Amino acid sequence: MNKKLIMALLISIPFIGQLVLLPFVNRIHPFVFGLPFFHFWLLLWIVLTPVCTLIIYRMQITNGGID
Repeated sequence: MNKKLIMALLISIPFIGQLVLLPFVNRIHPFVFGLPFFHFWLLLWIVLTPVCTLIIYRMQITNGGID
């Protein structure tokens, strides 16, 4: 796969997870780690969004730097 395509997918994953899928996960039950599922979903994306951004950053560094 092209690196630009991978970077575009990585930057769009958090938007899809937080905006597009949000109506489907807007539930109280089940509880995950003592949190309603909706709160767990949002907390999950607070962790996953910087991970996706870090991967993109590392890919740009290996390509010779950031312009």
